[in-house]
This record gives sequence, C-alpha cells and structure tokens, in this order.
Amino acid sequence: MNQAGEMVETRLESESAAPAIAIASVVIAMALIAIGNGLMFAYIPVRLGVAGLPPTWAAIIVTSLSAGGIAGCLLTGRIVRRVGHARAFMVMSALIVLSNAAVGAGPYPLVWVGARALYGFAICALFIVSQSWLNDAIGNHIRGRVMAMFYVAYVVGLGVGSYLLSFVDISTSQAPMVGIVFTALSILPVGMTRLRPPPPPESASVAFLRAWRISPVGIAGMLAVGGLSMMISGFAPIHATAKGYSQQEVATLMFAMPLGTLLFQIPFGWISDRTDRRYVLIAASFLVLLAGLAAYAVDGSALALVIIVYVVWSGAGESIYSISSAHANDRAGRDDLVTLSSSMLFAWSVSGFIIPSIGTVLTAVYGTQSFMYVAIAIAVVFGLFVVWRVLASQPVEAENMSGFAPMTAQAPLPVDLAFSPDGDEPASR
Repeated sequence: MNQAGEMVETRLESESAAPAIAIASVVIAMALIAIGNGLMFAYIPVRLGVAGLPPTWAAIIVTSLSAGGIAGCLLTGRIVRRVGHARAFMVMSALIVLSNAAVGAGPYPLVWVGARALYGFAICALFIVSQSWLNDAIGNHIRGRVMAMFYVAYVVGLGVGSYLLSFVDISTSQAPMVGIVFTALSILPVGMTRLRPPPPPESASVAFLRAWRISPVGIAGMLAVGGLSMMISGFAPIHATAKGYSQQEVATLMFAMPLGTLLFQIPFGWISDRTDRRYVLIAASFLVLLAGLAAYAVDGSALALVIIVYVVWSGAGESIYSISSAHANDRAGRDDLVTLSSSMLFAWSVSGFIIPSIGTVLTAVYGTQSFMYVAIAIAVVFGLFVVWRVLASQPVEAENMSGFAPMTAQAPLPVDLAFSPDGDEPASR
C-alpha cells in the first residue's frame, strides 16, 4: 500500500514538473532566436557601412522588416489553424535561417531588403505562436511571472547577440552563420517539448473605432511606440555606424540598450499599478523627449556618455508599450478584450511600418540623425495627447486595474492573452 502510494506520488510529482520543463523549452527557444536576431540587427548597418553603401539602404531594410511584420500579424492565425503551433514555430524558424543565409551571401541591398522582410514576417509569427502556446499552458496565478520571464529572456538574448558582433569578422559571412546556428538550436527544445498543443486560435477581428472608444490612450500608445521603438532600436546602429563608431563600439551600444528595458519597466510598472497609469505615460514621454534632446547634444561624443543616454532613451520608450497595454486592459470588459488587443496589435504594426518609412525618407534628405527628430516629435505629440485625456476623462478605479507585466516594443502584443483560461472575471469599465 505504501509502495503504491509512493508510486502515485512520484508520478504526480513528475507530471507537475513536466509543465515547468516544457514551458522553459519555449522560453529558451525564443532566447536562442533573440541571440541570433540581436547579432543581425547590429551586423547589417555595420556591414553596409564597411561595403561603402549609403545609410539610406540600412533604413530601407529596417522598413522592409516592419512590412514583413504586418504580414506576420495578419497571417499567423491562419497558418497556426492549418498546421498547429509546433509546426508553425519550426517553419518560421526555417524562414529566419533562409533570411540569414541570404544576408550571408554578400552585401546585396535588394536581396537584403527581401531577406529582412522575410525575417520580419517570421519573427512576428514566432512571437504570436510562442505567446499563445504559453498562454494555453499556464494558469492566471503564474501568468505574469512566466510572461515576464519570457520577455526578460528575449531582451537579454538581444543584448548578448548584439555584443557577439565584437567577435566576428565583419568582412565575412560569420555573423549570418552564427545567427543560423542559434536559430537552428532554437528548434531543438520546441521539437522536444511536452507542452500540449493549444486549440486552434479564433479569428480576431480588428475594430479600430470600437477599440478607440474603449481606450484612446491605449491605441494612441501603440501608434506612438510602434514607430518609436523602430526609430530608436532600428536606426541607432545605422547612425552610430555613419558617425564613425567602430564595430566594437556599435556592438557595445546595442548590447547596452536592451538594459534600459529591464531598468525602467519594472519601476514604472510598479508605480503605474498604484496610481493613474496615464501619469506614468506622461512621465515616460517626457523622459523620451529629454533623452532624445540629450542624444542630439552628445552625438559623436565619448561612447560611455552616448550609452547612458541611449539606455535611458530606449528604456523610457519601451515602457510606453507595456504601460499603454496595461491601461487599455484596465478599461476593457471581457467581451472587449479580443477586439481591443487585435486592434492594438494592428495599430502597433502599421505604425512600425509607416514611421520607419518616414525616417527612411528623412535620412536620405537630412542624414541619419533624422531619427532623433522623429522620436522627439512622437514623444511630444503622445505626451500632450495623454495630458489632454487626463483632463478630459476620469481614471480607472484601483480595484479594476489589471496587473502590469513587462513587455518589449520589439515584439507583438500577446493577442491570445485576451482569453482567460481560468475563467477570471474581467475588469469593470
């Protein structure tokens, strides 16, 4: 009897341990992909600069990545419904491998434009697949912690990948090959995962006007930060390369910038859980404005000073993303959540394409420092809009506020988090 009881207890412990291992497999897979992605983000502008190509090409490549991201946001649900989460994850990883291989063939700008559009499609799809997979596997009582771990792992991976640029021969295809290796490695934990396949995702409609009525600040935040993140994270290495910073210095800058996400989101999120989140959004916008002005003032200065400014700039901008998402969820009822999150994802995607397109044109006319002007303008317009909303509407009551979770604006919103598997009651409007 005792032996049978011990066997049952052992089996139950094994079953309870399996989800943790399986969840970790998805988190580790995305962290490995992030390492390769961070390396490629830093490599492309530096390699184009070494090849003597104008920085406008690098800006066009950033824009093409965003265009691919829009396609990924629109088509991922259909792909997952057809082949399932695991196969979709592997297919998208394969597309990233193909993208890196095309980049490794040599500095052919038109080829790179297509390759990075393919990457944008695949990485957006990978985030949606992995987040919905995790959402199905975890309960609400640990959701915040798991998703925070997921985003932190990805952000750290981006920084580590960027720093790897210091150790590769920029004149060869070493960097794309390293990116391919890490992407290939990411397939292994997913291929061996014990997570059950989630049910096919529902089709989520975009109703922009309805979402705007629910949360104008939330939608405006996505419109602001979609472009803001691409301008700061995408154009910073382009500008640094054009200013003459070395390969090692660009790698160090790109390694440091993700730290801002970790340094600012946690305290900003903690404050936003205890007050009107719009006040925190105003503060974050003001900080983006100040950091943008500081970036212009220290442009071309010592690397250490530039890194400090860009860490603050990146961290404040990324905070707008997660706080805007939390604020929107505070104001949504249960029936609104799917439409709201889908519409916010669409706003983020479109902004992430249109704003870099404007930045590309301005770069061709006024130079690579144009991205600073665009980021400053976005911060001013969004900050003033939130001030107006504070004066025009009442804050959400504290008991109706949802919990804050850190996110990165370089990844799409977790649309499937709109579903509540544990049946929790929604926040009241």
